[in-house]
Amino acid sequence: MSHLDLVAVLVADYDEAITFFVDVLDFDLVEDEPSLTNDGRPKRWVVVRPKSGGTGLLLAQADGEIQREAIGSQFAGRVGLFLRVDDFDQTYRRLEDAGVEFVSEPRSEPYGKVAVFLDLAGNKWDLLSQTQPRKSAAIGPSESAADRERVARPN
Repeated sequence: MSHLDLVAVLVADYDEAITFFVDVLDFDLVEDEPSLTNDGRPKRWVVVRPKSGGTGLLLAQADGEIQREAIGSQFAGRVGLFLRVDDFDQTYRRLEDAGVEFVSEPRSEPYGKVAVFLDLAGNKWDLLSQTQPRKSAAIGPSESAADRERVARPN
């Protein structure tokens, strides 16, 4: 069995990023340990995770000009991170009150209520509501692409 454990997010400063993710997004700080770069220089191993668990973020302080230039543009202007929450409206208001910049108003999509916000570096995130089960046929993980195609486009 395998799962996606961490996604690295480039940040300008470890402590500023920890403050944003823990105090603003309400993540847990699960690791903050001294470490070394591949060539032996000191760094920190900093991991934050949503309180519900799941995939965490490795907050990677940019090292060098190329990495510094990538801060805030890791996804080339697209939404690259998705935060699904139990109470969309309450979370939206809390983030707005904390000064988080939303670049779209909340809207309803087939996959839930969504609004796009920027993290402290400028990366775009989707704030997403929980989804309701669809009335259409469910597609299981063992079904083939052809099975999914038949469900998507009935005869």
